[in-house]
Amino acid sequence: MGNAGSPAMGPRIIEAQALQALIGSLRAAGYAVLGPTVRDGAIVYDRVASIDDLPRGWTDRQEAGSYRLERRSDDALFGFAVGPHSWKRFLHPPVETLWHARAGEDGIEFVAEAPPQTRLAFIGVRSCEIRAIEIQDEVLLRGPFGDAAYAARRDDCLIVAVNCSDAGGTCFCTSMNAGPKVRSGFDLALTELLGVDGHRFLVEVGSDRGAELLRGLPALAASAADADAAARVVERTAASMGRALDTAGIKALLQSNPDHPRWDDVAARCLSCGNCTMVCPTCFCTAVEDIGTLDGGSAQRLRKWDSCFTLDFSYIHGGSVRHSTKARYRQWLTHKLANWIDQFGSSGCVGCGRCITWCPVGIDLTAEVAAIRSGAAASSEEHDADH
Repeated sequence: MGNAGSPAMGPRIIEAQALQALIGSLRAAGYAVLGPTVRDGAIVYDRVASIDDLPRGWTDRQEAGSYRLERRSDDALFGFAVGPHSWKRFLHPPVETLWHARAGEDGIEFVAEAPPQTRLAFIGVRSCEIRAIEIQDEVLLRGPFGDAAYAARRDDCLIVAVNCSDAGGTCFCTSMNAGPKVRSGFDLALTELLGVDGHRFLVEVGSDRGAELLRGLPALAASAADADAAARVVERTAASMGRALDTAGIKALLQSNPDHPRWDDVAARCLSCGNCTMVCPTCFCTAVEDIGTLDGGSAQRLRKWDSCFTLDFSYIHGGSVRHSTKARYRQWLTHKLANWIDQFGSSGCVGCGRCITWCPVGIDLTAEVAAIRSGAAASSEEHDADH
């Protein structure tokens, strides 16, 4: 895993083409190199073999319930916000086999799935996404029920981060103190610079492993002007967030308003489709499913992503605990922004905006929280007036 510092090596400047050498060296070292690429009208994360696989010259336009790609006027490789994929799909896969069982002469033999062996290298990880990985680490590594498969994938995971140069229309990472500047949890961090000096990257080192990688690339020491240019990129992005979320007292606000009328309003629009939980980089809920062959000779147990928006998720003997859309949306939002703090010591939201963009009806959690806050304030004022 990346760490917060190898300060002995200062920032360096590399040309864009040097990323090809970086990808090549990682592949030669046995890493599965994963990064952003364009597919099916979206920027998704998948295997990349060269910089030609990256979304050169593409950006995304995002609003509530809306996502589209557009051509940029330059050749930026990371000139977009985030797409529907998060790195969670590689560390905590949507479908995972837990064990196999086979019938033999001496009875049933159970074989646990072997821990994954592939070394993962992530290219282009945003600050909000690193924060999301840290949150999942807290749950799946350091929590009371650690996940061995997650730990195996995470253990040797190499992260090449990218400081955001473009905020999406639904981004609010600054509100969650999760970006847009990458500050920890990386091996190398890139800031893309485009201008009269050409297409370059300022590279910062976050670990000894990152320093070793950088030594193998054609690089020059960054000048003060280079550092200033990189700082301006991040400042511009921070000033152009598409959304904002007031987090002051948010835990008490949500936990003390379970009967707020806004829950009825959002329930009238919510489809209970679970899109928000599927694209969320921190949601970790799963269900277990057993599948057997028709002849009864073998079976396997699978773990699959699940969602608190499904009726069966809270099913116990006698029925579901949360049988209404209102109850399920309230559970998701209150858990994400309030109860998560009780369980894991931090919010479960990083401000990436995916849940807003990929909601089919454009439900915006920042607007929902603002409405509850406004209604709670109005109720308090009415109570004071009555007394």
